[in-house]
Amino acid sequence: MTTRIRQNYKHTLNACYIGYITQAIVNNFAPLLFLTFQRSFGISLAKISFLVTVNFGVQLLVDFLAAHFVDRIGYRICMVGAHLLAAAGLIGMAFLPRLMSDSYPGLMASIILYAIGGGLLEVLVSPIVEACPTEKKEAAMSLLHSFYCWGHMGVVILSTAFFFVFGIDKWQMLAVIWVAVPLANALYFMVVPIRTLAEEEEGLSIRTLSGRTVFWILMVLMICAGASEQAVSQWASAFAESALHVSKSIGDLAGPCAFAFFMGTSRVVSAKFSEKLSLEKIMLGSAGLCAVSYLMISLSPWPVLSLAGCALCGFAVGALWPSTFSLAMKKIPGGGTAMFALFALAGDIGCAGGPLLVGRISGMFGDDLRTGILAALVFPVLLILGVIASGKTREGTNKENAVSEIG
Repeated sequence: MTTRIRQNYKHTLNACYIGYITQAIVNNFAPLLFLTFQRSFGISLAKISFLVTVNFGVQLLVDFLAAHFVDRIGYRICMVGAHLLAAAGLIGMAFLPRLMSDSYPGLMASIILYAIGGGLLEVLVSPIVEACPTEKKEAAMSLLHSFYCWGHMGVVILSTAFFFVFGIDKWQMLAVIWVAVPLANALYFMVVPIRTLAEEEEGLSIRTLSGRTVFWILMVLMICAGASEQAVSQWASAFAESALHVSKSIGDLAGPCAFAFFMGTSRVVSAKFSEKLSLEKIMLGSAGLCAVSYLMISLSPWPVLSLAGCALCGFAVGALWPSTFSLAMKKIPGGGTAMFALFALAGDIGCAGGPLLVGRISGMFGDDLRTGILAALVFPVLLILGVIASGKTREGTNKENAVSEIG
């Protein structure tokens, strides 16, 4: 059995899909509990928004450092370690806040642990899939990223069902249950075959990448893609419950769950039509829809229309992150691990900055999340300008990405 797994790259893809489900757990379980944290631990929205910033801030630090150490340590060791750290963070979240006199440092320590794991996953999963001997890379990349969305949906639906049956006060028990996913996938990654992109000396160096104008344009696109997605995703549950005055169960299903479903659907649709539509057209259309959804969420006088805006936002942002990765591979072929790490870094800057902006602006206006989300409109607007600018740059010389087999 183990021998068959070691020789079949379908198992590698499956492990990568579960890797993104793991990342969905560590990024989206805690936001379901933001108002619970606020009530149980006396934590303000401003301090809760800083937890989001720490999560993605640590991930972006790992993204930056990973460009220097991943190739030396090896993909397999890093992937197994990433899952173990994610599991440790979830276990810490269940116990540390209650064990410490001040719950906030306990939450912070737990988030830092799983954020390190999440950062490694973000850096490694995409290049591992890119290096697999499969065709239709753009479609494979969109399909891969859709599993983050299905993981997000699973977190919301299963958590909502758990809270309905056992009560929200048993959330620590659920955190321990979620640990099974990263632990099982850590074992899976010990045996699946893994190929890497170009070896460090063959791929483009950070110095070479930073000398290209298109690289910096793509970095801005990644920042805006992450910010556009997480500005609504991280606050959807709290927004539905506090601003729209619906129950937590309904709010979670109609807010973050609908967001995740339509984001996943968008990525599957993008994979299906990746050969018929240009990446630039997909991204421009997505950014435009994102802007419309922000206006619906923040300005609509009807809660139903605001919730519909959350769902539309999920569909709108779904294609942005994977399409930017695919555009980078098209514009800068042979970028190697360093390029993926730096783009993951940029994406996590956006993931940290988007929710932080929403939280801070909301706090300035009496914790009004509508105003905070309206301010985040700046991200899809910048994304549109960035896509237009990238279209005026020439693509790099096409060449085969070098790959190497590792244990």
